[in-house]
Amino acid sequence: MTDHIRFRAILTGLFFGLLLCVFTPYNDAFLRNTPIGNGNLPLAPFFVTSWLFVIVALAGKISKKPPLLNGMELLTAWVLMILFTSVGWNGLAETFFVNVTAPQHFAKDAFRWTEVLRPLLPDAWYPDNAKAVRTLYNGLLGAKDMDVAQVLAHVSWGVWLQPLLVWSAFILCSFFVMVCLMRLFGKQWVMNERVMFPLFRVPQFMGEALDQERFGAFWADRFLLAGLILAGSLHLLNGLHFYMPAVPELPTIILAGKYFPKFGLFSGFHKLKLYVVPAFIGFAFLTTRQISFSFWFFFILAGLSHGLLYVLGLQLPEAALGVTFGADLYRPEGAQAIGAYGIFFIFLLWLARHHLKETILCLYKPMCRDRKIVEEAKPGTPEEWLPPSWPMWGLIFGVLFLATWSWWFGLPLLAALLLPCAFLVVALVSARVVCQGGLPYFTLTASPMDGMVGFFGTNMFGQAGIAMAAVMQKVLFLDMRSAVLPTLFHGSKACERNRTRGIVLFGVGAALILAVATAFVTMLYLGHKYGLRDLNLEWATRTVLANYENAQRLVDVPVGPNKWTIIYSGVGALVMGILIFCYYRLPWWPLHPLGYLVAYSTGMKMLWFSFFIGWLCNHLCLHYGGTALFNRLRFLFVGLILGDFLMGGFYALLSLWTKTVYNVFPI
Repeated sequence: MTDHIRFRAILTGLFFGLLLCVFTPYNDAFLRNTPIGNGNLPLAPFFVTSWLFVIVALAGKISKKPPLLNGMELLTAWVLMILFTSVGWNGLAETFFVNVTAPQHFAKDAFRWTEVLRPLLPDAWYPDNAKAVRTLYNGLLGAKDMDVAQVLAHVSWGVWLQPLLVWSAFILCSFFVMVCLMRLFGKQWVMNERVMFPLFRVPQFMGEALDQERFGAFWADRFLLAGLILAGSLHLLNGLHFYMPAVPELPTIILAGKYFPKFGLFSGFHKLKLYVVPAFIGFAFLTTRQISFSFWFFFILAGLSHGLLYVLGLQLPEAALGVTFGADLYRPEGAQAIGAYGIFFIFLLWLARHHLKETILCLYKPMCRDRKIVEEAKPGTPEEWLPPSWPMWGLIFGVLFLATWSWWFGLPLLAALLLPCAFLVVALVSARVVCQGGLPYFTLTASPMDGMVGFFGTNMFGQAGIAMAAVMQKVLFLDMRSAVLPTLFHGSKACERNRTRGIVLFGVGAALILAVATAFVTMLYLGHKYGLRDLNLEWATRTVLANYENAQRLVDVPVGPNKWTIIYSGVGALVMGILIFCYYRLPWWPLHPLGYLVAYSTGMKMLWFSFFIGWLCNHLCLHYGGTALFNRLRFLFVGLILGDFLMGGFYALLSLWTKTVYNVFPI
């Protein structure tokens, strides 16, 4: 079993990643088929990698030779595919072109923000040709009879080149800073803290089985087969019902809100839904009981707190927070997440204090050669074990570049320095939530700008700055459903045994650069071929317009610090501080701080009940059977995950033929 990743693994990931980067927007936007690029564990890369495992294992079995790719190499290819899929759709491309064309395209619709904001925003950010933008939305005349080369030849590349290059500098530098964050914290999370990475467990099991030459035994495990059959039978039955309504179905969504009043103590649950998703139950079982318990417990507690504030007459109107940009920040009590994020970020730094100290001590290579410094970093540490210094330098210069980029285009200096830092704080905490909590779907409760505007008001931004910051945030740091940073940390886990770090970093860098370029070209092709207005971009258009509307309100009526944002953020910081203290100091403490971070997230509305079932199964298993039963029974839940994703891939392929869509997942 080799501990080196060969170049063939990188080529495999880049090849399939490029295909998925092109096909995902075509499938999700034009065909409107089963979504294959949503979430932090998108369907398409998982489905492709699962079959690659099977093909590689069978080829090795037939040829009597070592597999062409080992488990770690296939996991690396899987991570690269996710990067392509995320950038190619939810993580960037879905909203990008709507975002950079909205002021031009919607000016004719009498939106007032087109008059207010467009003069304040940099010309270099936007295409300067109304005809080119109109063609992107309406499509080329006769384009449906053109091939790919002909459509691309008719694209006004001269119009699009400048804004794409300008935004590429911002996007790629942001990705570079994320890579630096991954290298700074990856070892800490993977080796020092032993973070679970529940979303990674199933591919990891397959990789271990392949490397240990028991891949057939893995698939023959009776518990795994039982999970496969359960999930497969559920979706086979419901799929048949979808295509033939006479066949009965087993509902996986239960509308429980009708059992709760709209007003009173339980009013926070009057829209409650129970989602029963086998894969989500499997992820909940594979994570720690403390985390899975905390997720559903804090979700219930958040609903009760809403009703309690109503009963006590302390409930504030949604307008109390003023204009907000967060995807889920629709209730004032949700602003607790702003303070909670800040305290949890400090906690992450504190946990990594020794590792960061070693890194800082090694910022200068001559210092690392001094044995006294080596011993000070960690007694007995071999020099080759010391962390590399380039991620820290990269983080510093990357943030400075983002700040300079923002300042160059008109953001005030203080805001230009603070805004990238706020973006990265939220990105790092969100990555920890996804990686440690095993959340396949996550949305921000409050955006970075909600905290900055709430605490400092709009004066630090200025009129142009508030509009610019809103657009920058929307490009990369507001929609966290398919974020890049959690995938990078999953890659760190996948390569924990690898000794050739350089080739992996090369693969990640190549994947991100190619993904951005491919996503831009693909969306330009789809727009000119079919027209953006006929693509599945309703959500993207709605959220982009709301983003500009919110910015325009703040430009029209500047605001100072919001006392309710500060009060609720302070409450959130205090509660998070208490939770962290109890979690770290009291061994019997049952609650994990991650649960509080996601209590108000829309994602938990879909996940909480599945996490409750997974937690209950985990608790009963360990209570009555101990670790011996857990080690056997966990493959039942691995089977549930595999069954959901394999059936999801099957129905995605079937929908290409039937043109009707049965969704395995509710996202």
